[in-house]
Amino acid sequence: MDFKSHMNIALDEARAAAERGEVPVGAVVVGPDGAVVAQAGNRTRELSDPTAHAEVLAIRAACATAGSDRLPGHDLYVTLEPCPMCAATISFARIARLYYGASDPKSGGVAHGARVFSHAQCHHAPEVYDGIASEEAERLLKAFFENLRG
Repeated sequence: MDFKSHMNIALDEARAAAERGEVPVGAVVVGPDGAVVAQAGNRTRELSDPTAHAEVLAIRAACATAGSDRLPGHDLYVTLEPCPMCAATISFARIARLYYGASDPKSGGVAHGARVFSHAQCHHAPEVYDGIASEEAERLLKAFFENLRG
């Protein structure tokens, strides 16, 4: 099977999140066969739930579809470097590969900050690929926060 990025779907989810007044982050879970299993955008404000990050919502939906708390062989595409909470969720779900767009030096948990996957306590670390469509993801985030500051 040839590699196909699903980051455009994640970017669409991020745009939809921004339209709802949420921080524009989108995520997509792709199954071993390359088919999209779940997709989501941030909904923390809408759901009054600090855990309703795009990654967590997409992983929850994919697990419900699979009928399992683990998603071996699945890939996750997300527009922003996952925070420590999301990185831990990715590990617990046994996601095989993580593809993300923009780096997050302030709140990231993969390449920055906590670096969750590098700890001995981390039971599973996915393959990580960064910088996928990072310019578009960064533009969405910058525009969102510039509009907030108005």
